[in-house]
Amino acid sequence: MDQGHVKTSVVIPALNEEDTIARIILECKPYADEIIVVDGHSQDRTREVSAEQGAKVILDNKKGKGEAIRHVIDFVSGDIIVFIDADGSHDPKDIPKLVAPIEKGEADHVSASRLIGGSSELHGGFDECFRLMGSSFITACINWKFKVRLSESQNGFRAIKTDVIKQLDLREDITTIEQEMIMKTLKKGFRMAEVPSHEYEREEGYSKISLRKVWFRYVYTLVKYLLF
Repeated sequence: MDQGHVKTSVVIPALNEEDTIARIILECKPYADEIIVVDGHSQDRTREVSAEQGAKVILDNKKGKGEAIRHVIDFVSGDIIVFIDADGSHDPKDIPKLVAPIEKGEADHVSASRLIGGSSELHGGFDECFRLMGSSFITACINWKFKVRLSESQNGFRAIKTDVIKQLDLREDITTIEQEMIMKTLKKGFRMAEVPSHEYEREEGYSKISLRKVWFRYVYTLVKYLLF
């Protein structure tokens, strides 16, 4: 990065997270020059609570988390964007770890890894088992194709240079954007890194992802961006 202050924008995609959003914003503030909540047209008070905490609030186009991430890029003013979930599963205290390799000039895109940092929810049931197997297969394919050694590819907690993400031409509307971001980062010759970060159980609400409905999109996206 250039000399001088590196400005960090923390982006929080949110949908019906009024119970956790205030705490997430508060805990992100020490590490952020600006905080943007990109809201998926929540039916609760997510937007109001976010604004009360001083975050900038914008609405997405109701197409999913991936579209929300693509939509918010033009609204950030920071040199680095940190994406963090609104459900309490990520620890904002890990933001400096994510940003550090970029600030040191060692990476352009840094993903948090729960495989090396631990997870409080990615175990114990068949759904978790299938999620882990699918994620591991996708990551193995990425490692094979691009000759890297990542431990996972699906974590939404990550930091990336703003000028880099603008060059990725992201297309995914749902959570498949996370593997798309990694594959396009590597395909375009940018540097990828990862740091350990523990994944906690979501504090409130419910998961917005149904693997039975979207698994085929993960496979399609893998093949599309890995081979073409």
